[in-house]
Amino acid sequence: MRTKTLIALAALLCSGWSAAQDYPSRPITFVLPAPPGGATDAVARAVAEHMGKSLKQPIVIDNRPGAAGMLGTQAVARAAPDGYTVLVAHSGPVAYAPYMFSKVPYDVQRDLAPISELCSASLVFTVGKGVPARNLQEFIAWARQHKGTVNYGSFGIGSSSHLVNSYLSESQKLDMAHVAYKGEAPMAMDIVGGQIQAGIGTLGTMAPFLATGQLRALAVIGDQRIASLPDVPTMAETGLGDPEYKLLGGIVMMAPAGTPAPVLARLEQEARAAVQSTAVKARLQVYGLVAMGTSAGEFRRNLEASRPVIQRLIQVSGAKVD
Repeated sequence: MRTKTLIALAALLCSGWSAAQDYPSRPITFVLPAPPGGATDAVARAVAEHMGKSLKQPIVIDNRPGAAGMLGTQAVARAAPDGYTVLVAHSGPVAYAPYMFSKVPYDVQRDLAPISELCSASLVFTVGKGVPARNLQEFIAWARQHKGTVNYGSFGIGSSSHLVNSYLSESQKLDMAHVAYKGEAPMAMDIVGGQIQAGIGTLGTMAPFLATGQLRALAVIGDQRIASLPDVPTMAETGLGDPEYKLLGGIVMMAPAGTPAPVLARLEQEARAAVQSTAVKARLQVYGLVAMGTSAGEFRRNLEASRPVIQRLIQVSGAKVD
């Protein structure tokens, strides 16, 4: 029995090695649970271009938005574990959705294999010209004076912008109403137009409006200030230093569980090289993203460390959907 087990194990290892030796022998598909345009799409295309040249195979972008990012993520979780279907996603469907929704059509730990955290995102809390506040503490005081009448936007239910805004509203007893959008651009336009008063988005989307004075940045959600917004403090610097404001946020790469280890290692190697390339770094900078290119092990540890923080944030904010 032991001999048969060893033979089977050896065969499995040999087949995995053979797959890695031949990989890739045909085009690879990056599935994005996001619409064309925006940070996730732009970063995925830049990484795909770099990796395609290195791997000597074209990489196809397959945008599958819907269901808070769960639609595209589910497609990868159910795909053949051969390295030819890869998830490139914002952190929502991977880090937040499992705790936001009672029915998630995949199990992140069971169905997906980490490859790399490609980059991290520093989000910006912004307000429109109709809000008199010049800093976050003034906004909190103003929102309390107008309790029940202030609306905030997010770029989707279950997104980091939703959770952080909801946590701020509940923890500071602001009673703000949530308005979910299908993306950052329409959210930003409604803040500019005064339909909503505040919102959290990435620098790439918010920067043009900040530059013209149509929006005003009050705080950065992240560990450090953004170089192009040197005068805007982090949440911690405003006095709201809860760990809940430091989340797993950014763009990640994963594959179906069961993908041969040598293939995962090759994807990890190529993804990390792509993110550190000059061209991709420049693309990340446009969107206020910071290149990471973590190892699969680092990605797994960061994901595990974020779970209790996200669970507490959802519990306090009451943002759970169903």
